[in-house]
Amino acid sequence: MKPLKRSVALVIERPDGMLLVRRPDDDESLPGLWGLPAVSLVADEAEEDAVRRAGWEKLGVEVIPLGPIGEAEGERPDYWLHIRDWLAEIHSGEPAVPQAAGGTQYAGLRWGDSAELADAARAGSLCCRVLMRSRDLGWDT
Repeated sequence: MKPLKRSVALVIERPDGMLLVRRPDDDESLPGLWGLPAVSLVADEAEEDAVRRAGWEKLGVEVIPLGPIGEAEGERPDYWLHIRDWLAEIHSGEPAVPQAAGGTQYAGLRWGDSAELADAARAGSLCCRVLMRSRDLGWDT
C-alpha cells in the first residue's frame, strides 16, 4: 500500500489576476508548467498552518488562510496524493521566487487567469483540476 501525502495549494487573487507559479524545467511531474503554489504537510501539521508555511517558504510572503474551496485525490508512482485548494490573501510582503527554503522552488511567477491552468490540469495537476472544477472551467477538452 502506498503512503498518503497530504498537500495544500494556494489560490491568491487580486484585481489583476490570480497568482500563478511556473514549475522548474527539470521538475519530475509537471516540468515548466504554470500552476498554483503548493506545499506538502509535515506530520501533525494543520492545513491552515501549511497554508501559512506555503506562503512563506514558496513565495516569501505572509498569507492569511480564508478557507478551502475543494479537494481531490490521485495516485502517483510512489504515493497517494490528497490535495486541498485554499483561498488565501497576502497579508504582508510581495511574492517572489525562488525562495531559499527546501522542496520544489518555482522558476517564475505572474498574475494571470485561472483558465491558464488548463495545461497543468491536463498534465495531471490535481490542484489545478480542483480550481477549474470549482469555477466550472473545462480543462479536459
